[in-house]
Amino acid sequence: MNTPGVFPTSSGKSHALCLLKGKPNLTISANPSHWFRTFGTTPDPAARLVCFPHAGGSATYFRPLWSALPASIQLESVQYPGRQDRRNEPFADTVTGLAGLITNAFEWRDDVPTAFFGHSMGATVAFEVARRLEQRGRNLLVLFASGRRAPTFSPSDPVRLDTDADVLAELRRLGGTDAALLDDDDVMQMILPAVRNDYQAAEAYRYQPGPSVSCPIVALHGSDDCRVSSVEADGWRNHTSDTSFRYELNGGHFYLDTEYSAVARLVEQHLGVTPEGHTRQSDVHA
Repeated sequence: MNTPGVFPTSSGKSHALCLLKGKPNLTISANPSHWFRTFGTTPDPAARLVCFPHAGGSATYFRPLWSALPASIQLESVQYPGRQDRRNEPFADTVTGLAGLITNAFEWRDDVPTAFFGHSMGATVAFEVARRLEQRGRNLLVLFASGRRAPTFSPSDPVRLDTDADVLAELRRLGGTDAALLDDDDVMQMILPAVRNDYQAAEAYRYQPGPSVSCPIVALHGSDDCRVSSVEADGWRNHTSDTSFRYELNGGHFYLDTEYSAVARLVEQHLGVTPEGHTRQSDVHA
């Protein structure tokens, strides 16, 4: 049993061996190139923004945010196992287990200030990775926690996951998924396993008392988000020894879908990056 506040520092292999779910005899890759995606090139970045997707999401969700940011900000997005090009790997079935794997795969750069941006479940994962990195002497510039209650809040309205119909009902409730896709049985059969796994992991997560992060936390949420109240978003201030900020933007749980430009301006502000231009190269490195 781990002592509260002390995080495991073992290799990714040991985490993977206890996280096999539904795909026997397979392990989760520890190769950093499998975990992180970059969009375009940033030769001399002023800052590095690492993004963590929502439950069931993938790295490509953050491409519109990358397009809205200044060219001087390098955006990297985490690709969780068990989906898209990593579909042959097993899922990570706990938030803390996923955080441990990402921490071990993460390549820190001392020459570029690094910030995290996590949406929904991704905010909790980003927070847990940040805690572990700090125990290794690596401190973030900023942690952006989007569309997620603070870690100390348990679900006030647990998500029902008993049947596929329950999962689909939650997807419809939150928005963010094209209705035509939700009605396509073939597509749903491909994505439902990842969605269900991630929802179960997110719902089961319980905060373990320990060190807060020492960087500022910026909490963002939609004004009509049925899953995050202003009180729950404001609770992030209790998880940093530095300053905290909260912004409410127009929209629901997936307010990002329509507010990427506004979010990009907030990112610029808190990273201290001058918006000298928004030209991006079109090549994608996967």
